[in-house]
Amino acid sequence: MTRDGVERLLDEAGVDSRRLRHALALLCDGQWWSLADLVRETATSRRGIEALLRELPGAEESQGRHRVPMAHTGAYQHLLALAPPPADPVAHLVPHYQHVLERLADLIAKAPRARHTLDHVSATPATVLRRALLLGARFWLPGARLLCVGDHDLTSLAVKLLHPGVEVTVTDIDERILAYIDEQDLGVRTRWADLRLGLPASATGHDLALTDPPYTPEGIALFTARAVEGLKDDGRILLAYGAGERTPMLALKVQQALSSLNLLSEAIYPDFNRYLGAEAIGSAADLYILRPTTKTRPAVAARTDRVATAIYTQGPQSVESAASTAPSLGDFAPDLLVGDWPKSLDLPRVKLPTWLSRPYAASVSRVAIAVPPGMEAALPRLLLATKAAHVRAYLTAPAAPSPALASVYTLTADGTTLDAVRHAAPESEAAAIVRRILDGAHAKLANTWREALIAAARARGATLTKNEARALVREAAPWADDLTPLEAPMHRLDTLPTAVRKTVDALPG
Repeated sequence: MTRDGVERLLDEAGVDSRRLRHALALLCDGQWWSLADLVRETATSRRGIEALLRELPGAEESQGRHRVPMAHTGAYQHLLALAPPPADPVAHLVPHYQHVLERLADLIAKAPRARHTLDHVSATPATVLRRALLLGARFWLPGARLLCVGDHDLTSLAVKLLHPGVEVTVTDIDERILAYIDEQDLGVRTRWADLRLGLPASATGHDLALTDPPYTPEGIALFTARAVEGLKDDGRILLAYGAGERTPMLALKVQQALSSLNLLSEAIYPDFNRYLGAEAIGSAADLYILRPTTKTRPAVAARTDRVATAIYTQGPQSVESAASTAPSLGDFAPDLLVGDWPKSLDLPRVKLPTWLSRPYAASVSRVAIAVPPGMEAALPRLLLATKAAHVRAYLTAPAAPSPALASVYTLTADGTTLDAVRHAAPESEAAAIVRRILDGAHAKLANTWREALIAAARARGATLTKNEARALVREAAPWADDLTPLEAPMHRLDTLPTAVRKTVDALPG
C-alpha cells in the first residue's frame, strides 16, 4: 500500500471522488472514526470506504475505529475535499430545535425494533427532525393534512412536535408501530394497511404525503401510487430513496417506475436522509419532492390493478423469493374462494383487495382464503370481512390471531391451516354491541356503535338521541371516528369490549 494507491482510487472515481475525498479529510482530522460513522457522514457505500482504507498506508486501527496518524496527514492535503458537501436546505434551523431533537432521539431509541422482512432501517433522529423542518420551510402548513405512507421512522411524531396544527395520519402494516405512535398521545391518526391490498378509505384527501418505502422498483411504485391515492389533486409527495454510488442502474429503474406514474420531480435533495444502517447505500438516501399531473391518477389506477405481493428485498415477500404454490382445499367444500386459487376449481372467487374493500354481495356459509407468503398480518381483517359461518384460511406460515377475533370466532389451527367457526350471537348488551360492530367490519365503526347504543336504550324503555350516543362513543373511544374495523389497528380492537362496556354502563334506563 502506497499513497499512489489512494491517488489511483480517487482518479478512478473521477468527478464523483468528492465522497471519498471527504472521507479522507475526516480520517486526517485527528479523530477516530468507525466504519459506520464514515459511511453515514460521507454518504459513501461501505464498499467504497473499505476500498479507501485498504489503500491508506500507515492508517491506524483501534477497536474497529480508524484514523490517519498526524505525522502522515500532510501527504494527503492536496487530495482532500475541503469544501463541505451540498448544502442542507434546513441545516441552519436545526440548532433552534435541540429540545425537539433530544425528544425524538429518545422516542426512536424506545421504538419497536426494526423488522428486516419489512426492509426497516431507522432514519437518524436528526433526519426525522429535518424532514419536519423542510415541510414547514417549503409548504404552508397551518390547517394542512399529512399522510405518512408507512412510518417506522416516526416522522409523524416529529411533525406533530414541530407543527401541532397539522392533521397527521399514518398507515402502516406493523401493528407495533401503530400502537407505539398511539401511546405517545400526540394526536396522530393511525390506520392499519397492507398497501398491496389497498389504502384505507379514511386515509384520503391529504395535502401532503411522505413515504420511505422498500427500495425496490416494485415497492417504490406501490407506495408512491398509494400516496397519490391519499392526496388531493394539488398535493405533493416527499419520497426517500437511495442507491449506492456504484449502482446507478438501480436508481434508474426506480426513476423509471416514478416516470411511469407521470409524476413531476419538483426537487431532489441529495443524501438528505441518513440512516442507522443501510451501509450498502452509504447510509443515505435522496429526498424527492413529486407533484402529480393530470395523467398521474389514470397511471396509478393501472398500476394498482396489477399489484405484486413481492415488494421487499428480504424474506418471504422479497422480489427474489420463489413463487408460492396454491394450497389444496383438502376435505373443505367452500361456497367461495378468496385469493389466488387454481383456475381448475369451478367456484366463485374474489380477489383479496376486493374482499377487504367492500362486502361480498351474496350470502355464503363456507369460505376458503388463500393467504400469500408474508401477508399473515392481514389474517384478522380477512376473517372479519365476512359473516360466513365457517372460514378456513390457508397460510404458508403459522399466524397468531388477535384476541379481538375471540368475540366472533372459535379458532382452531392445524399447522398452517386455520379454521374460524362463528359463535352464536351473544346475549349480554355489551357483547352484543361488540359483535354488531365487528360483524359490520366494512361500515364506519362509530356509526355502528352509535346505532347499537340507541337500540339498547330503546330496549330498556329509554330514549337516546344520536348526538348523545355519539358523545358517549367519543368519550370512550376518541379514536373511533371515521374508520372501519378493518382499518383500525388491532390494539384498538382488542380494547373495544372495555370501551363498549363503558358506554353501556352510561346508558339511561
